[in-house]
Amino acid sequence: MQQPHSSKTIDECREYYFKNVRSKDHLEELGKKLYIKITEVISSEVEEITEQDCINYMTQLVIDRTFDGYMTEIKTVYGQLEQEIGIKIEPAPDEWDRLYNVDFFIKIKEKHVGIQIKPINQGIQLSQIFKEKNLQLKTHENFEKEYWGKVFYIFSSKVGEKKEIRNKEVLDEIRKEIERLNK
Repeated sequence: MQQPHSSKTIDECREYYFKNVRSKDHLEELGKKLYIKITEVISSEVEEITEQDCINYMTQLVIDRTFDGYMTEIKTVYGQLEQEIGIKIEPAPDEWDRLYNVDFFIKIKEKHVGIQIKPINQGIQLSQIFKEKNLQLKTHENFEKEYWGKVFYIFSSKVGEKKEIRNKEVLDEIRKEIERLNK
């Protein structure tokens, strides 16, 4: 499954999934198929299981586990970023995600540098990410007007068993921006 955009809650993840990945009907169909298999194979042991239980299970399995994986990735990349930059990085308020497309920020005196983390994998095409980036340009300009700092994209992907920052060159750009804002 593709990563759930920039979901901060399970409800946002669910809404994104149903809108952009698979329909709710698709998960209901999987739940119904599961129900048939369970009730035909071991019916006497599962008389209390309902079709709705199976639909709920499939929904939870797909969305909740994906969301948990996404949150783990954000925390992993966030930790790497904080370690590389050597300065505290804070989660952005929900309002900033909506207004500015910013996931995290670095506070420099009364100014802020914005960070947006984008997980990339084989299921997400880079062209899609760059299209999104162009659409978000205006919101990032608004962030810069309001908080003086630029917004930077961090791209991450799995390398072996670990999530890693893929565009390490952006770290120098972030350091330069911090230096500029400290003047």
